[in-house]
Amino acid sequence: MKRLHKGLKRFGVITSLGVLLVLIQGALVTNTGSGEGCGQTWPLCFGQVIPIDPPPETVIEFSHRLIAGIVGMLVIFMAIWSWRALKHLPETKSLSIISVFMIIFQGLLGAGAVVFGQSDLIMALHFGFSALSFASVVLLTRLAFEDSNPRKQYVPIVSKAYKWFVIVTTIYAYLAIYTGAYVKHKNATLACSGFPLCNGELIPSVFHDLIGVQLLHRAAAMLLALLLIILFIWTLKAFRKQSVLVFCATLTILLVAGQAASGIAVVLTENATLTIGIFHALLISLLFTVLCYMVMLVTRKNKDRYKK
Repeated sequence: MKRLHKGLKRFGVITSLGVLLVLIQGALVTNTGSGEGCGQTWPLCFGQVIPIDPPPETVIEFSHRLIAGIVGMLVIFMAIWSWRALKHLPETKSLSIISVFMIIFQGLLGAGAVVFGQSDLIMALHFGFSALSFASVVLLTRLAFEDSNPRKQYVPIVSKAYKWFVIVTTIYAYLAIYTGAYVKHKNATLACSGFPLCNGELIPSVFHDLIGVQLLHRAAAMLLALLLIILFIWTLKAFRKQSVLVFCATLTILLVAGQAASGIAVVLTENATLTIGIFHALLISLLFTVLCYMVMLVTRKNKDRYKK
């Protein structure tokens, strides 16, 4: 069992990094407008298996498709392996199903957008599914690490109110992800110049739908930051002896701070630096994964769940 878990842990780390790479590539495709880099053909690229002398946008889109396909197979194998090796853990089956469903569905959604076209609202779902896929694979990997070492198995004792606050905050974070993705797909990133004001005004006198999308995302992000500050303070005051929860709550504060800073930088630099936008997408994905891990922890019942 130990040898099996050793392999599963390594494979899980590789798969998690692979999904993260796909997520970053997806952000790159969106930020560079390379979604039509292969025309309206899928899985071929302009009718070719490998495009010849491709322009940069084709290279970006084609490499994203190629890596996504490879990583998709890794995720499916990871889910099957985890299902067999960690079937005694109650989270395993649901995480395995989510990881496979999300990686397949986001692939189909991307393919559908290429061939048939999709609305900006629907395409915003693509990034949200990527975040869910990444979180589920990371949590499966974490289960493998926990199960191979009983000392790493952790079941926190928390209040019902705290448990539900973590769950609600995580669900809200997922909704906030969609508002950010919608800003990108709606090309509303620079609808408001400056920060914290929008075009020099608290409430713009000239108002249109792109400004509305941008302001909605700003409001959603600020509320998320407030929720995470409350979570951090609550954790320190009520559960400061539970080091894992304190570490996770602290990490969420650091990540949301980086998320806010990168988002503001995108606006102030007028989205001139591509890496800032990609970093912005990376941080919210990591933040959501940490929150999902906290949900997994606070919803655990007792240590008897680990008996084989």
